[in-house]
Amino acid sequence: MKVLSSLASAKRRHSDCQVVKRKGTVYVICKSNPKFKARQGATVGTRLSKKGVK
Repeated sequence: MKVLSSLASAKRRHSDCQVVKRKGTVYVICKSNPKFKARQGATVGTRLSKKGVK
């Protein structure tokens, strides 16, 4: 899954791509071609979040 700063290009990759927002994170999912998966933003409480890092 690619971490992208902008999902504008990711939305237009394929006609089957869907933009989904889950827990403050925006995902692009594509069931017909999984290599187009993308994520933008990190959720609080995951290893990707900056909160709690010393």
